[in-house]
Amino acid sequence: MFSHYLEAIEGIATYPLASLLIFLPFFIGVLIYVVRMKKEDADRLSQLPLN
Repeated sequence: MFSHYLEAIEGIATYPLASLLIFLPFFIGVLIYVVRMKKEDADRLSQLPLN
């Protein structure tokens, strides 16, 4: 049903590509941040919901 409407929009194929190009660097940046995080900081952050 929705595919018929989406096919009528010109240039709609660029939106998934733009979303991927925004999401991928953000995800990689967060992954690098988490991997490089000190264990003490991770432990402190993990206790925040419980305090």
